[in-house]
This record gives sequence, C-alpha cells and structure tokens, in this order.
Amino acid sequence: MTSTSVDISQELSRRFLQDFPVDAALQLERMSIEKIIAPLSEQPAEVLASVWSCLVPRFAAALTLSLPVVLADELLTQIAPNTAVRILSQMTELQSKQILDRLDSAIQNDLSRLMSYPEGSAGRLMDTRVATYRSSMCAQEVLDSLRGTTMKTARSLYTVDDEGHAAGRVLLQDVALAEAQQTLQMLARPIRATVQAVATQEEVAELFAKHALLDLPVVDINGVILGVIVHASLLQTVQEDTSADIQAMVGASREERALSSPLFAVKKRMPWLQVNLLTAFMAAAVVGLFEETIAQVTALAILLPVVAGQSGNAGAQALAVTMRGLALREISIRHWVIVMFKEVRVGLLNGLCVALTCGLGVYIWSGSLGLVVVIGLSMVIGMTAAGFAGALVPITLVRLGQDPAQSSSIVLTTVTDVAGFFSFLGIATLLMSYL
Repeated sequence: MTSTSVDISQELSRRFLQDFPVDAALQLERMSIEKIIAPLSEQPAEVLASVWSCLVPRFAAALTLSLPVVLADELLTQIAPNTAVRILSQMTELQSKQILDRLDSAIQNDLSRLMSYPEGSAGRLMDTRVATYRSSMCAQEVLDSLRGTTMKTARSLYTVDDEGHAAGRVLLQDVALAEAQQTLQMLARPIRATVQAVATQEEVAELFAKHALLDLPVVDINGVILGVIVHASLLQTVQEDTSADIQAMVGASREERALSSPLFAVKKRMPWLQVNLLTAFMAAAVVGLFEETIAQVTALAILLPVVAGQSGNAGAQALAVTMRGLALREISIRHWVIVMFKEVRVGLLNGLCVALTCGLGVYIWSGSLGLVVVIGLSMVIGMTAAGFAGALVPITLVRLGQDPAQSSSIVLTTVTDVAGFFSFLGIATLLMSYL
C-alpha cells in the first residue's frame, strides 16, 4: 500500500470515529484488542475521546491499558471526568494508581475525589467489576466475552443503551441456556431498582428488602451503571455495622475487637467510663438531696434499685425501637413528636401495669399503704419519663449530626436514674406523714 493510500485510510478512519462514535464503539467491541490497538494508536486523543465515552467501561479499560502510555494519559485527560472514573474503576487498584500518578496533579485530584465515595455509601459497597453489554449482542458473543473476564457479579449482567444508560438485566443462566444467536434484548428483564452512588447503606438495604433483590446496580446521576451491590456483601456489611453499634451504645469503640490489646481497649473505653462516672455522680447527687428522708424511712433505700431498674429497662426498649426505626428509615427527625408521644403513652400504660404488681408486692412485704402509693406513683412517672427519653435521645443525636448509636445508653441511663430517683424520693418526702 502506498503512502497516499495509508493517509487516505487513516483519514477515513478518523472521520468515522469522529462522526459516528456510537457506531464505531459497537464495531470495536466486537473485535479483538490485538487487531484494533495498532490503528487506534495512530489516532489523536481528541478523536478517540468521543468513542471512549461510548464504549462499555470494561472494554474501554482494556483498550486504555493497551494504548501507548502518552496517548492513554492524554485520552483520560480529554474525556469527561465521570467517564474516566468509570474506566479506571474497571482496572485493578495498582493499574489505576499507576495511571493516576502519571496525570497532571489537578486532574489526578479531581479523579481521586470522584473515586472516593463516603463511608457507608453505595459507592463503597459496590463491586465495579460488573459486566455490561449491548442489547444487540448475541448469547454466544457474551459467553465468549465472559470466559475472558474475572466478573464477580453473582447471578446477572446488565445491558446498556448507546449512551451507556442501564437498559435491562439478564440472568447468567438465561444466557447459558439461550440459543447462540439470541440477543440480550430478547433475554433481558426490567431493572426493578437502581441506587445512586452517594446513597446511604440504609437506603440500599431498604431497596433490597422492598424489591427482594439479589443484586442492585449503582448508577450515576445520568443513569450510567458504575457497579453492582451483591446481597451477600451488603449482609456482611450490615452485620459488621450492627455489632459496632452495639459496642458504641455502651461506650466501647467501633474499632475494638475481642482480641484487641488491653492498652487499645483501655484507651477507647476510658473516656466514656469517665463520662459515665460523672453522670453517676449526678444521680447520686439527686439521692443526696433526700438524705434525711432516707434516714427516716430505710425501706426507701431498699426500693430505690427497683424503681431505677424498671425505668432503665423501659427506656432501653424505647431506645432500641427508635434506633431501629432510624436505621431502617421508617422514621426521620421530623417524626419526633409522633414517636415521642407514642413512647410516652407506652411508658404510661406499662408503668400503670407494673405499678399494680409492684404495689401488691410492696404491701405484702411492708404492710404500708403509704409506701405502696409512693412506689406506684414513682413507677408510673419514671417509666413514662424513660419512654420519653428513649425516643428523644437518638433523634436528638441525629438532629445534632451525631451517630445515634454513640453511647446513647449512657445518656439514657442518666436520664432514667435521675427521673426515677427524684420522683421516688420526692413523692416520699411529700407523703412522709403516711409512711
């Protein structure tokens, strides 16, 4: 072939890539990388940029790694940042890091920021090695492509339209059992739900439960698939977070493990133990206000733990239900009035029932009707206050931008102890002449 013929061929290829990027992408995806990498390497980055934006990210990543280093770097600079992120996400961590290190610092920072999703977000949970294919591809082509990938999606792959938007979901078993020439469009099922990359873990869990999903595609604001969340991965994360919340509620660190060193455990637990000591002195100070009352009726000292224990248990129940509602997004901070009054009513009714039982026991033990009235009234007041606090503590923490699980039980215990002691001893002081 003469030099003129080569120039004409290159010019025709350039015009085709520039004017028909979608068609070019479709053709390139059907060819082996070894056959197309040489002619593509002769094209300038600005020509390839429009085609790269139309390629399936998995294929674009493989092509980018095969291009000359200078051309690949220039190409990633030319394309839109979100497209570059989708391509880099299909590479290994080492490969993407090597490329990022070569880029201009401003572009590198921009791409790194886009690649770092918030902790607990859908972007952190997703597996970016998701298989996306054109709806027009036949089953045999897909199977041949899958054999050469390390796709870890549990059961399905996703089809995309010409703009890369999620179009449908195809079960791998359907592809494996289909006729060789059946297209993915014929096998595809509707996508029941998608989620934004910045969505919270709670939103993801809600979608899985609502639609009974096995996997959930994560998309950007334009509906382009970034990755997929597999149910097993979500379940593992939720279990880890639940156990961490249990530790945080009682003042232990989320980072502490059963085999952590003693010094690490002490360092993490000690601050909250000191806080708990301070709150304990607050409760003790309330008891100290009624020292003379207790000295005159020693039975009050015996019954104090009963009031405190029942109030604490009632508050813990309200706290657990409210935190579960917040975690599952059944409620938000705007529901605080409804939740608070519900728990107050529950505390009041439970307090009345427990007061009857407790009063009967106290009368059999002491034979004092005055003492029965004191403990009955204080039990109703204490358990009502406990329901109020159990609902309000986690919602208040959320309103202040804090983690509702963080040592909420310590705050709750302080409120229930103070309310229980003050009501019990205060009523006893008022009714001292009947004791």
